[in-house]
Amino acid sequence: MKVGARHYRSIWPVESAGGARAVGIVDQTRLPFEFVTVELDSWIEVARAIRSMRVRGAPLIGVAGAYGFALAMREQPDDATLVRVHTELLATRPTAVNLRWALDRMRRLLERTPRAVRAETAWTEAGRVAEEDIACNRALGGHGARLIAALQAARGRTVHVLTHCNAGWIATVDFGTALSAIYQAFDAGIDLHVWVDETRPRNQGLLTAWELEAHGVPHTLVVDNAGGHLMRRGQVDLVLVGADRVTRAGDVCNKIGTYLKAVAARDNDVPFYAAVPSTTIDWTITDADAIAIEERSGDEVRRVEGRGADGRAASVAIARETTAVLNPGFDVTPSRLVTGIITERGIAAPSALVTLFSEMPRAPEPAAV
Repeated sequence: MKVGARHYRSIWPVESAGGARAVGIVDQTRLPFEFVTVELDSWIEVARAIRSMRVRGAPLIGVAGAYGFALAMREQPDDATLVRVHTELLATRPTAVNLRWALDRMRRLLERTPRAVRAETAWTEAGRVAEEDIACNRALGGHGARLIAALQAARGRTVHVLTHCNAGWIATVDFGTALSAIYQAFDAGIDLHVWVDETRPRNQGLLTAWELEAHGVPHTLVVDNAGGHLMRRGQVDLVLVGADRVTRAGDVCNKIGTYLKAVAARDNDVPFYAAVPSTTIDWTITDADAIAIEERSGDEVRRVEGRGADGRAASVAIARETTAVLNPGFDVTPSRLVTGIITERGIAAPSALVTLFSEMPRAPEPAAV
């Protein structure tokens, strides 16, 4: 997507004239006030970027993990490194299944690749993972855009969409998941407006607002608890979110607060959809309670990051340091509250999700070297 006049992806390979390699990223912790790019030249730096949420968004985390593997193979392409990198990168964010998917894919390929060519093979494969993510998100966005167009045709007016967290291009390599549908619908001339949940405590909704503003999409930022009020007043036609993991049964694990939006949507007969690439579907899980829910630092709740009156970055305490805090990063929306899952292969009700796939997807087996 474009930032100003220049097209950016959220992650990209960097190769210098001397042969050194690194990975470029957009530092999401600096948004929405500053657009800053940085280069990561080791897998340790990639791990830190994922853990600190400089890199965030389930699809993007998976691609970053693949590039982390590639940087590790440049440093030391032995079997012990394969195991260590897989283990430590996987531990950075336990909930998003895309990370495990990408790391498993890289490890399987590299285990059967001669050490002498592991670095080059890993670098090429990480690039493939990135390109596949873009293709998936472009395709699923097309399906979602047609859903929004159908809603507008049925209502004969502006379609109001409610989002939660950020599922835009900055959370993937490009296009986004839920926002891919919104961008493509908007670009096709569909009359729409987006209600943007702020999404406490990390305020990823501010990234959504930043993206939508850059693309010219009409939107309004609202506090998290406004969604139910808007739905009850008939001001929401569609709730559209991304996800960090979707179970085989169609349960949706997404940013904390998503479940409450789904409950309000069901009570007000508002359709609730999750837009995800197939890499976000965990076909091994049938019981949503088996999903590991990441618990993050209490300081994310006790403090608010922003800008002071002087325009400088500021961290402001809103609770005492002694205040006990529980900070789960995600919740699970049961499939019974989900109208449909949007994937690159089409849209299906949760109970029919498997019908979109001729066989159970898994990390593709790349060609052996």
